[in-house]
Amino acid sequence: MSAPLRSGRSTWRRAATVVLAAGWNRPSPGAPQSATDDFRLLLLERAPNQRFMPGAHVFPGGALDAADSSADWLRLFAPRHTPSRFGLGPAPPQHPSFPGIVHDNAHAGALPDDVALRICAIRETFEEAGVLLLRPRGSAPASPGPGLALSPPPGLADWRSRVRSDPRCFLQLCEHLDCTPDIWALSNWGGWLTPYWRGTRRFDTTFLLCCLRETPPVHPDLTEVVGYKAVIRDGLCPFKWLSPSEATECFLSKKIWLAPPQFYEMRRLETFNSLSALYRFSSDHPLEITEKWLPIILLTADGSIYLLPGDELYVKDSDFLEKPMSTDKKTEELMKEGKVVNRMVIHSLHLYEIYVSLLSKDKLVYPKNYVLNKSLPAHL
Repeated sequence: MSAPLRSGRSTWRRAATVVLAAGWNRPSPGAPQSATDDFRLLLLERAPNQRFMPGAHVFPGGALDAADSSADWLRLFAPRHTPSRFGLGPAPPQHPSFPGIVHDNAHAGALPDDVALRICAIRETFEEAGVLLLRPRGSAPASPGPGLALSPPPGLADWRSRVRSDPRCFLQLCEHLDCTPDIWALSNWGGWLTPYWRGTRRFDTTFLLCCLRETPPVHPDLTEVVGYKAVIRDGLCPFKWLSPSEATECFLSKKIWLAPPQFYEMRRLETFNSLSALYRFSSDHPLEITEKWLPIILLTADGSIYLLPGDELYVKDSDFLEKPMSTDKKTEELMKEGKVVNRMVIHSLHLYEIYVSLLSKDKLVYPKNYVLNKSLPAHL
């Protein structure tokens, strides 16, 4: 399995995204009950003029900026929270990265990487959705359980415009509101690195999870994102947030488009039967980091497969940073041969399948198989 190398080497930008899960107690009239009916996830539609994944539906987030690790944050967190961990607990374990990964925005700032990435995710959630994941500076530690977003302040649009123009203004907003980014409300969920594909910008994205008791008001910025999705039934749009099963339904019916990582994460999230179960899972080990995944693209004779860590064909080799694997075999043949698998079959832009034979353990929960082609082996 091989392919020619392209010229030049890629660099990855560090980024962070928030999987925002909020309590939901508004049943859908006439809609079937699903296992995850008591929480919804925020998905934002990227503007069609964006260079990276135009038109995709994504969790709020963006690239790390030097302002996110500035020493100026130290005085805002003081005196209740002091460096270097700011009350987050011990530093998370470090997992070896894929060999050959080079970052182009690895800022040597005053804050630990995981703190800076949390600030980045919270800042980007404000920029894109107008949601403020902040905590008043003098407040006591939050009680266990999902929290609440801060109510939008007067002048929201002006502040957001300033922060979008200069990320350093996010610290000024926090000072103005006498709040700190609520880094303690975020738990590590995992991460993805953009795989090889011609002309694609590449990111090393940390996924963070935040559980809220109720859905906050959302105000899309209409610059990077153009809207946030509603479930459409009978021509109506009664909902502004999606359950994992609703997101899958909208993707398959071409109402929204999800990139493979977001589709995989939706299927992982659907394994939780309630917001409280999701919160308990994330809060039991809030700082543990599951290995960030770099998919390896395998081009088959009639399609493509995303190979993920743990799959028997996955090779952690720097050669595949800049090229896909290729084979003369057809996709169905490879799937019949597979015994230990963690992969996505990409049939088209709106048709993916997931095959996992690995068992969930500790912090890592795998999705259930998602198979549409009934001719493929049922045991996978």
